[in-house]
Amino acid sequence: MSDIAGRTCPLRYRYGAEAIARLPAIEAETLYVVGGLYGNLPALDAIEAMVAQEEGPVTLVFNGDFNWFNVDDAGFAGINRRVLAHHAIVGNVEAELRVDGNAAGCGCAYPEHVDSAVVERSNQIHARLKETASRHPAILERLAVLPMIARFQVGETRIGIVHGDADSLAGWRFDVAALNNPDNHSWIVDAFRRAEVDIFACTHTCLPALCHFPLDRNTGIVINNGAAGMPNFKEQRYGLLTRISTRPPTGEVLHGEIEQGVHVHALPIRYDHDAWQAAFLSNWPEGSPAWLSYYQRIMHGPNFALAA
Repeated sequence: MSDIAGRTCPLRYRYGAEAIARLPAIEAETLYVVGGLYGNLPALDAIEAMVAQEEGPVTLVFNGDFNWFNVDDAGFAGINRRVLAHHAIVGNVEAELRVDGNAAGCGCAYPEHVDSAVVERSNQIHARLKETASRHPAILERLAVLPMIARFQVGETRIGIVHGDADSLAGWRFDVAALNNPDNHSWIVDAFRRAEVDIFACTHTCLPALCHFPLDRNTGIVINNGAAGMPNFKEQRYGLLTRISTRPPTGEVLHGEIEQGVHVHALPIRYDHDAWQAAFLSNWPEGSPAWLSYYQRIMHGPNFALAA
């Protein structure tokens, strides 16, 4: 791993899948896993509206990077106040907010195929967010005590909630490319064993995936919601969350299945695009680091298609 800021993966990010197995399980009937909100308040509004439409109780867990573009004080305070009313774990964005210095930059641990200009702009975005966060010490104190991992149980299904992958906060082994790489599969199967879970729900890599892996007595699932606060598919304008429930979904779903009697789906988050675009541009006008890295994705989605 490179030691360049933004590409490094600090040792403090590494927990190991065995740490997930040691956690007490939080029981839920319906679990919404929301990763990569990225400061998008209209997306959070839409998620809360989706919760209100469910037929039974819903447990929300935010699995990191709920901050990013929200460098205005009102946006920073609003996102964190509302997210921290629920279960949450840190992403690399939150993990780096209280760290002295900028050795890890944004903490993304970007792989080598990501262009160095993107990495540098991410470091600049995080530095500005960190400046905003410094004006909110009470929020920083609450972020500082959030865990890096969580464990839930829905029905008989055990779920490991991570930001990156089974071993590291900023790991990329649950990225869609890594999930489809046969060379990575033995590590993934072993991670299920070490974590003692049936499902890993993750985010971090900004592209969604749902993959199956044969285990001794059942099938393991890795589901990556991509981003809740940005588009995930070409020429689309909605985020995604992961829904895991003892009840079937009654609203719109993109993909999913039933495993061990539990419904596992990706749900679209159809936020107010115009409101989000205006909020984004108020913080990140044309030519700014976030505009250069993300505006085309916000408007047109990534070059990534939903599988037929």
